[in-house]
Amino acid sequence: MEYFVNLLLLFFFYSFVGWCIEVTLKFFQYHRFINRGFFTGPWLPIYGSGCALITFAVDKLSMLSRYESSFGSVFAVSFILCGVLEYSASYFMEKRFHARWWDYSQKPMNLHGRVWIGNLMLFGLGGMMVYKITNPMILRLFIKISILTRTYVALGLSALFVTDYIISHFVLKLVKDSVEKSEADNTEEIGKEVRRMLSDRSLFARRFANAYPEVIYRTEKVKKRLEAIRAEAERMMKEAEIKLKSKRQPK
Repeated sequence: MEYFVNLLLLFFFYSFVGWCIEVTLKFFQYHRFINRGFFTGPWLPIYGSGCALITFAVDKLSMLSRYESSFGSVFAVSFILCGVLEYSASYFMEKRFHARWWDYSQKPMNLHGRVWIGNLMLFGLGGMMVYKITNPMILRLFIKISILTRTYVALGLSALFVTDYIISHFVLKLVKDSVEKSEADNTEEIGKEVRRMLSDRSLFARRFANAYPEVIYRTEKVKKRLEAIRAEAERMMKEAEIKLKSKRQPK
């Protein structure tokens, strides 16, 4: 019981840390405060989920092997788990809401634009820091607080989190409906339509419109157009290769 209460508190702690990191990075990029994430509150659950999964997985591996996990094993677990988590989150959100929230297509060694080697290396290094350095310090602080108090805090944060999720999901449903109804044939025009729609809604909707200025919206119409462009480009490249080969062949 105590282990899972601590794990839940670690989830919320790292969700808040992730939110702080994203807000700071976007402040330097756009020179203004941007409340990042799908949630209204100061948490980014993908960070919390990654750190909690790493903690749980490495703890279980240590119990099974009866040896303390090495830096290398923590790196490997973090590399794989966070990569799967980021890919899954990107895939689910795109299929569910017709929008891609991040795109690494222009990065080297990427997988379908959802993950790329640079981030995976950072996940591995971050996982080592979390498990070997940050977690021990936080857990020492947790021990000083009674398990009853920790349980109440975890339950209170969970209630706020669920409430925030319900509100945020409603906003995302508005985004999905707006994208599906759009007649535009490119992501830029769809994005403008979505932002106009959200700007006329509640404070929660307007916050979401500013949270992801670089989001890419894709309807089936846009996807078909992109696929047609890609197919035409491949056809032209093949024709060019055939012509080059024919010119090089001796007569």
